[in-house]
Amino acid sequence: MIIILCPGIHDLELTESFISELLSTVSDSAIGYNQLNILVVPTQGVLPLSATYVLQFMRDRLSNKRASPVIFISFSAGVVGAIAAAWQWQHEGGQVKAFVAIDGWGVPLWGNFPIHRLSHDFFTHWSSLLLGSGQNNFYAQPPVEHLTMWRSPQTVQGWQVDSSVENTTSNIRLTAAEFLHLLLRHYEAK
Repeated sequence: MIIILCPGIHDLELTESFISELLSTVSDSAIGYNQLNILVVPTQGVLPLSATYVLQFMRDRLSNKRASPVIFISFSAGVVGAIAAAWQWQHEGGQVKAFVAIDGWGVPLWGNFPIHRLSHDFFTHWSSLLLGSGQNNFYAQPPVEHLTMWRSPQTVQGWQVDSSVENTTSNIRLTAAEFLHLLLRHYEAK
């Protein structure tokens, strides 16, 4: 499984922390280190906002693997460039297995692939749904600071929400890291 990680505009240490947590989460599961290929889009300045930049990075790294399915995991400003790159990648014949937006508040998310949102509080979750989302999403409860979602997803408690179900009794309590782990397991099995 190829994961395209699109960070936002922040210190590199936050992304390193996120990757470390992601790898430790999956190492305890059926998804192993050898099955994950994580490509981190380098971020300098406002480059995470550029779909052209993200797409060129993908073309450079995956030119001979266009048929390989990819999962985008993007954060904050990185969601902007990543969603447009995902559309274009698919338009060029690539396969987008899923798109995960972590705190991509204000970014419209539509596509011909599954989309999931993770939000640092309920307001961000609720207001982001108006701009498109998938059926299965997550929001932090209690609310956390924006950067905590990326730096320490294992510490963020919250709710997995099935947006197709009207009543909240179907919501599941877990951490943001556990939610991501469930998504990866789901898409690995597909």
